[in-house]
Amino acid sequence: MTRSNADTTPSEPWHATAMGDIFSALATDEEGLSTDEADRRLSEYGTNDIHEAERTSTLDLLLSQFRNPLIYLLVVAALLSLGTGFLPGGEPSYTEAVFIVLIITANAVFGFVQDYQAARSIEALRELATPQATVFRDGKKQLIDAEQVVPGDIIYLEQGDAIPADARVLNAEELRTNESLLTGESKPVEKTTECVDDDTPLAERRNMVYKNTTVVKGRGRAVVVETGMETEVGGIATQLEEADDRQTPFQTEVEHLGKQIGGLVVSLIVLVVVVQFLFTATESTAILLVGITLAVAGVPEGLPAVVTFTLALGAREMVDRNALVRRLPVVESLGSVDVIVTDKTGTVTENRMTVTRLYASGSVVNLSKSNSKSGNGDVDGRRVVANGDQSRDPDVGQLLRCGSLCNNVDRTDDDEYRGEPTEIALRKVADDEGIDPSGERIREIQFSSERKRMTVIVEDGEPTAYMKGAPEVVLERCDSYLEDGDVHELTNKQRREILNQTESFAEDALRVLGFASKPVENPSADADRIEDEMVFLGLQGMLDPPREEVEDAIADCRSAGIRTVLATGDNLMTARAVGEQIGLDPAGALTGGDVAEQSDEEMGETIEDVDVFARVSPDHKVRILNALQENGHNVVMTGDGVNDAPALTQADVGVAMGQRGTDVARQASDMILQDDNFATIRDAVEEGRGIFENVRKFVNYLVSTNTGEVLVVFLGVLLGSLFFPGQFSGTSQALILTPILILWINLVADTLPALALGADPHAEGLMNRPPRPSDEGVINTRVLVSILTIAVLLAVTGLSIFFYSLDRTGSLLRAQSLLFTFIVVVELIRIQVIRSRYDQTLRSNLWLVGAIGVSLLVHLAVLYTPLHEFYQVVPLTLLEWGWIAVGFVVFLLLNVVLSVLNSRIFESRASE
Repeated sequence: MTRSNADTTPSEPWHATAMGDIFSALATDEEGLSTDEADRRLSEYGTNDIHEAERTSTLDLLLSQFRNPLIYLLVVAALLSLGTGFLPGGEPSYTEAVFIVLIITANAVFGFVQDYQAARSIEALRELATPQATVFRDGKKQLIDAEQVVPGDIIYLEQGDAIPADARVLNAEELRTNESLLTGESKPVEKTTECVDDDTPLAERRNMVYKNTTVVKGRGRAVVVETGMETEVGGIATQLEEADDRQTPFQTEVEHLGKQIGGLVVSLIVLVVVVQFLFTATESTAILLVGITLAVAGVPEGLPAVVTFTLALGAREMVDRNALVRRLPVVESLGSVDVIVTDKTGTVTENRMTVTRLYASGSVVNLSKSNSKSGNGDVDGRRVVANGDQSRDPDVGQLLRCGSLCNNVDRTDDDEYRGEPTEIALRKVADDEGIDPSGERIREIQFSSERKRMTVIVEDGEPTAYMKGAPEVVLERCDSYLEDGDVHELTNKQRREILNQTESFAEDALRVLGFASKPVENPSADADRIEDEMVFLGLQGMLDPPREEVEDAIADCRSAGIRTVLATGDNLMTARAVGEQIGLDPAGALTGGDVAEQSDEEMGETIEDVDVFARVSPDHKVRILNALQENGHNVVMTGDGVNDAPALTQADVGVAMGQRGTDVARQASDMILQDDNFATIRDAVEEGRGIFENVRKFVNYLVSTNTGEVLVVFLGVLLGSLFFPGQFSGTSQALILTPILILWINLVADTLPALALGADPHAEGLMNRPPRPSDEGVINTRVLVSILTIAVLLAVTGLSIFFYSLDRTGSLLRAQSLLFTFIVVVELIRIQVIRSRYDQTLRSNLWLVGAIGVSLLVHLAVLYTPLHEFYQVVPLTLLEWGWIAVGFVVFLLLNVVLSVLNSRIFESRASE
C-alpha cells in the first residue's frame, strides 16, 4: 500500500523509496522513537489492530429470524384472525392467532439456535493470546504488545516471530518470512534491504515485511511504515466491510416465493369480494370473512419451520462431516454450485514442504507415501537403516543423513518441528526413514544468498563436513561422487547428468538442493579449503504436496458436473505442476498479470477455458469470481489466507479453513472446514443436493395443499352462493372450511409429515448428476405442473364429495367435516406418491411413518372426542368414510394418469 498514517507520505511506494526518504517521511531514524513520541503517535494514529465488523448481538440474531416474507404473511394472517372480532357479529379467532404465533416462534427458535451455535463455534476458533513485538525505544530494546506499535518504530525480528506491522527492512541476516497467508506463495521469501521497482508485485517485494506473516529463519531489523487498517491486511479487511452482503440463490427464491404467494392471495381476495358483491346476495360481513379465510388458506404456515428445520438438520449432518455452516441457506446453495475456485497453499496442498524425490547412486528415487516413522524405512523398495549402514543401498541413507545434519531445525518433545520449512522437510524425511542425526557439531559455515550453500562440520567418528545448497554450486565444490557405496571421479559426463536431473526435478515444480560431504583434518581451516574437493551425495527435491484425497475429490466433483479452478499466488511453474497432479488441465494457465490486462469481455471468454491461474492477487481472485458469476455460474471459493477474504465474501458460497485459516478468512466465509479437507466440500455438495431434493419434495407437498385449499374455498364459496344460496347466505355459513380447520390441516396434519420428509435419506447417485441450471428454482416447470395438477384434482374431488353430502344430508356442518377429513387423508397418503418419484419406499423413513400415524390418530381424536365441538365438526359415519375412500381412489387414479402423461411430455421435450 502507498498510503501512510504518518505526517508525510513519500512520492513513491514504501518498497521503492530510498531509506533516507523513508526516515524523513516517518520523522524517525535508526535509534527509533522515544516513549513519549510513541505514545503521541499511538493517540494520533490509533492502535495497531484490525477493526472487525460490528458483531451481531444476540438480540439482533434473534430478530433476524423474523425478517422473511413468509413470516410477514404469517403475521398478517394472525392479525386477520384477531381482526374478525371487529366485524359485526364476529368474535376474535384467538385459537387461529395462537396457532400462527406458535409456528412463527418455532421457526425463529430453529434458526436462532443454529446461528447462535455457529457463532459460538467461530469464537472458539479465535486466537486467545495477544502477540508481542520487540521495539527499540529510548535507546534500548523493549517488549511491548503488538497493538502498541506505531509508524516510525524500529522493530527486531527473530525466527518464529509474528511480524506486527508492515515495515521496510533495515538489515537482514538470512532473514526469511512465510507470507503464504497473505500472498499464497508457500516458499519462504528471502529479505534484502535494496529498493525494488514501484510496480513490483506484493509477493516479490523482498525489502518489505508484512503484518500477520511470520519469520521462519534468520533475524533482522525494520522500520514500521504502516499499522492497523493501513497495512496490507487492513486494506483487505476494509474491502470486506465495503462488500455487499450477497443473498444465496435459495434465499432469493424463498423471498420470491413469499411475494408470489402474497400477491396470489391478495388477488384472489379481491376477485372473491368483487364477484360475491356483484353477483350474489352474500352479506358484506360474510364476504370479508371469506377473504380472511382465503388469506389463511393461501399462506403455507408450516413452510418456514420446515425449511429451517431441514436446513438445520443438514447443517448438523455437515458438522458431523467437519463442515461448520455459518448461514443456514448456504446448506442448500452448496447443492447448486457448478464451479469451485480454490487456493493452493493449505487448501489442496498440505502447506508444508515435503521431500518427494531423491537422486542418489545414479538413479531417481520416489519416496513412498507409507514410509516408516521409526526404525527402518522403505524408499521406493530400497531398505534404509539408521545412518545408512546397510548393504543394499547405502547411498540413499548417506544423502538423507547429510540433509538432517546440515540443518538448524529444532525438534520439540512433542515431535513438533521449528525452523525454516525447507530444513524441516529435510529433517522430517530423514526422521521418517529412521536416520539418526546424532553427532556433535563442531562448526557451521552459514548460508548466504551470495554463497548459496551451507556447511557444517560434525564429529562423526572423525570430523566430517556436510554441505547443502544450490545443485550447481555444490557440484562446483565436488571432484568425486558416491555410487554403490564407492567414491568415483566426477567426470564432465557425470556432471551433465546431475545437472540434467536437476532440471528435470525443477520442471516438476520441485525445489532442488544438492548435497555433499568429506572427512576434514582441520575443522578450523579456511572455509574455501573445507568446502573444496567434496564428494557429491545426490539431490533432494521437495514441494508443498497435494493432499492425498484431493485428486479423487476433484474427480468426484467433475463427475457431478462441477468444475474446479486453481487460483494461487505461487509462480506459474508450480501452479501448473500442482494443477496437473490434482487432475486439472494446466494448458493455457495464466498469471495475475494476464488477468489484469484482459477486458471484461475477454475475461468472460477466458474463464471458461482456463483451469489454473498463478501469481494472483486478491483483486485478481475477485475478478475471476466476477467473470464466472457474470457467465451465470454459482461459485464456491475456498481458502485459508488473508488474501482469500475478499473473494470468500463475493462468492456464492465462501469456504474457509478452520485449522490453518486466518480469522479474517473465517469471518468472511459462509462455511468453515474444521479439518481443512478439500474432500469435505465434496461431501457438503452431496449433502446440499440431497437437501435440495427434500426441500423440493415438501415444497411440492405443502404448496399444492395450500393451492388446493384456496381453490376449494374460492370455487366452493362461488358455487355454493350460486347453487345453494340458502346454506351460504348467512355470515357463519358462508364458508366451505373455517379458518380453524384450515389451520389444523396446515399446521398439524401437514407440518408433521413435512418435517419428517425433511429427514428423508438422500437418493443414490446424487454426485453422478449435473448441477441443476442456475436459473432453475425449487419450483421448476415440472414441480409447478405437479402442484397445479394436485391442487385442481383435490378441489374437484373434494368439492364433489362436499356438495354430494350437502345435497344428501342438507347439513353444511357435516359436509364441512367430510371435506375436512378427505383433505387430511389425501394429504397423508399422497406424500408417498411424491416420494415414489425418487424411488423411495415408505420404510426408508421411519420418522415419516410415525408422523403420518400420529397425524391420523390426532385427526381421529378431533372427530371422535369432545374436541369436535371446539373445532365445530361432527363424527363421520362408516358410510361417509366409504365416500372418502371412493373420492380418494378417483383422486389417485386421475393423479397417476396425469403424472404419467406429464412425465412423457417432459421426457420427449428433454430428448429434443
